[in-house]
Amino acid sequence: MQWPGRLVGAAAVVLDDTGRILLVRHTYGRLNWELPGGASEPGETFAETALRELEEETGLVARVERLAGIYYKHEDDSHHFVFRCTVENSSEPIPSSDEISDCAYWNTGELPRPMSDFTIRRIRDALAEKSPCLLVDVPALNWLE
Repeated sequence: MQWPGRLVGAAAVVLDDTGRILLVRHTYGRLNWELPGGASEPGETFAETALRELEEETGLVARVERLAGIYYKHEDDSHHFVFRCTVENSSEPIPSSDEISDCAYWNTGELPRPMSDFTIRRIRDALAEKSPCLLVDVPALNWLE
């Protein structure tokens, strides 16, 4: 049996001691703010993808607490896994990739723009006491400027 290739990515939701959420700003596309994350590589679990991407983009080393959600985007036929993570050290995030121009912790009531409604949805789900049990079907993205 041959399995078709699929687009799969993972992201990390990291909070600081005051409950602010870590976001990164991309150097490409809409120059948007986003959860640290990216595409899964062969031979790694989705949790490992989230942790690797977090370290590559911010320099932070973390551990996974729990799965916060699984999402499917029709527009590009991709699956996204989101994990709640805890930073292992007390380091400050530093943009550590050519893809990231800035990274910072933000109050959830004052999230920066531009940001997609999909990112806001994943943040809310990850912060909820109980995460979605089933795959979340994501409609076309709306951008908040």
